Amino acid sequence: MTDAGELIAGRYRLAERIGQGSMGVVRRARDERLDRVVAIKQLDYDAAIGPAASDQASQRALREARLTARLRHPHAITVHDVVEAPGGPYLVMEYLPSRSLAEILLDRETLPAEEVARIGAPIASALAAAHAEGVVHRDVTPGNVLLGEAGVVKIADFGISRATGEGTVTGGGFIAGTPAYLAPEVAGGHEAGFPADVFSLGATLYRALEGTPPFGNDDNAITLLLRIAKEEAIPPRHGGPLAEVLTRMLQRDPGARPSMAEVQELLEAVTGGRPLPPPRPRPRAGTRLLSVRRPRRRLVLAGAAGAVLLALGVVIGTAIVPDGTPVAAPVSSAPAAPVSSTPAPTTPADLGCAARYEVTNSWPGGYQVEVTVRNDRTAGLTGWRVRWQLPAGHRISGLWNGTFTVDGSTVTVENAAWNAKLDADKTTTFGLIALTQNGSAAARPALTCRTL
Repeated sequence: MTDAGELIAGRYRLAERIGQGSMGVVRRARDERLDRVVAIKQLDYDAAIGPAASDQASQRALREARLTARLRHPHAITVHDVVEAPGGPYLVMEYLPSRSLAEILLDRETLPAEEVARIGAPIASALAAAHAEGVVHRDVTPGNVLLGEAGVVKIADFGISRATGEGTVTGGGFIAGTPAYLAPEVAGGHEAGFPADVFSLGATLYRALEGTPPFGNDDNAITLLLRIAKEEAIPPRHGGPLAEVLTRMLQRDPGARPSMAEVQELLEAVTGGRPLPPPRPRPRAGTRLLSVRRPRRRLVLAGAAGAVLLALGVVIGTAIVPDGTPVAAPVSSAPAAPVSSTPAPTTPADLGCAARYEVTNSWPGGYQVEVTVRNDRTAGLTGWRVRWQLPAGHRISGLWNGTFTVDGSTVTVENAAWNAKLDADKTTTFGLIALTQNGSAAARPALTCRTL
């Protein structure tokens, strides 16, 4: 271990230890050539992995410098230099007087939703920039979120990140990352992609809001990894728009999660007090089974394949809905129901509020709806409820900016806590995803809106 006061590479004078990042200890230091304070990470490795990890640490150091040098982002810690010296390679980084979110949570346990969203939005912006450069962080945790003076928030430690197209050098058969914040697919042994960062950021913000990670705590890392890989995350106890954002980020299916740029948009909507944008439909990939000619003499093989060939020509369209459940339906040759530009008639104004129903998107087997609620009273209202009859064969898969119940075919949607109050002649919206057996979104139900 390098001691305080030692001069590294003839330039960096080490001072006190200020933290522990992935793969090494972090110290404050002074760049005597440029007369500035920096942070230096002395890379280390777990001796149990073996001596080969020393060479891997050097490769990681060089890679981290290359990757982070791409990211000139106000909310990402910058790497200035990487040097070789006795004791191993050293990363020279921007020094930010700060405390990590992990340290703050040791004192406060939980944070208010508004503060959690304020922390999450700039981190999402930095990670979105990293993703645009093809860089996956792979270790987004409370320990790597730094909070400085005057509200400065930055993400640190791309030490186990990997650029798309670069070879991985984690080696050793272990999973890189902090177990409690890993995405299910990574806990199950798959490579981390951009959606894994989305999940890990969601888990980090969940910890700040709820007091524990989304799969709880367990000192046994193997037990925790198995739980993450096989079980569902514990739903947030808190309500409000931030809980809805975290629910979208923590979907088990990576394809059902929003992109990091969408996460930034969602968190900024929370901090700005605006309604959440609806989930964006994900691309659907179809699978077609094709027959292969085989010689007649291979009758046994042909017979074994008969069950597969029964599905010849069938195309399965998969719609990923906000709750992460894949829904498969046959795709007919008829075109999907078009999105109507004509909204359903609004409700009468004698009940104090009016609601307008509009299909904004449709696809085989489902459609997306936006409902606009308007206060028609001369005074403000403090709550509203919208009802309509769900067409036969239709069901609601997910709803945002409100809560809903279904009794038989009657759908009831009530305001969320944050959009209950409406001044005179003001509006708010809620949205939903509906699934249908016949693929038609043509039905336009009549809505009834009442004030509460």
